[in-house]
Amino acid sequence: MTHSSDNTAATADHPMVGVLGGMGPDATVAFMQKVIEVTPGEDDIDHVHLLVDNNPKVPSRIRALIDGDGESPAPAIAAMARRLEQAGCDFLVMPCNTAHYYWPDAQQAVDIPVWHIVERTLDRVAAEMPNAKVGMLCSPALRKIGLYEGFVEARGLTLVYPDDEDRVLEVIRAVKRGAGRAPDTHAAFRDAARDVRAAGADVLVLACTELSVIRDALDDSVPIVDTVQVLAEDVVAAVTGD
Repeated sequence: MTHSSDNTAATADHPMVGVLGGMGPDATVAFMQKVIEVTPGEDDIDHVHLLVDNNPKVPSRIRALIDGDGESPAPAIAAMARRLEQAGCDFLVMPCNTAHYYWPDAQQAVDIPVWHIVERTLDRVAAEMPNAKVGMLCSPALRKIGLYEGFVEARGLTLVYPDDEDRVLEVIRAVKRGAGRAPDTHAAFRDAARDVRAAGADVLVLACTELSVIRDALDDSVPIVDTVQVLAEDVVAAVTGD
């Protein structure tokens, strides 16, 4: 696999960033909002040019990877990547952790870089908290497919997951159906965070973009690294040079 470089944006004065979105729609909007918030702009022209394919018709990653009875999202993701490249994007991002199981399909479909959210997140954790025990708040699909496991050893990190991963999945599903602000949803999210803290986590990683939408349900008793925030900050740094 050939992964992207932070020098992606150096070839254009006003690079255009393609977003493989819709997985889910709220998470895509949350990513776009974070890009706006972290951009050091004083007027419209100072902001990042995003071209977003907010496509909620991408087949369910959960059905494909957990339930085992769903259509593969790979062709749809590859097609989105090709459309964005043909539209003139300089590089692509995908603000969905689970969809990165299909990252090779996206990258192989285009000649421009497709950034990898897992690597960028773990690079941030390793730089700020060397040898940390990382509490993973994510879809059970991520553990099933070992999406993060393949990147932690080289960075000196270890992972710990909640005891009740189905509870986290219900939180994710609640956000997807518009119930992310319900008290029961917040309570279940906090319980999962307590589980991984009790298991010795030094840092919590929000490794599902739906969980980023309800980040404010958690306190800061343990450092939190939000994958969507990391991706947004890296995009702005690459485009603006800050």
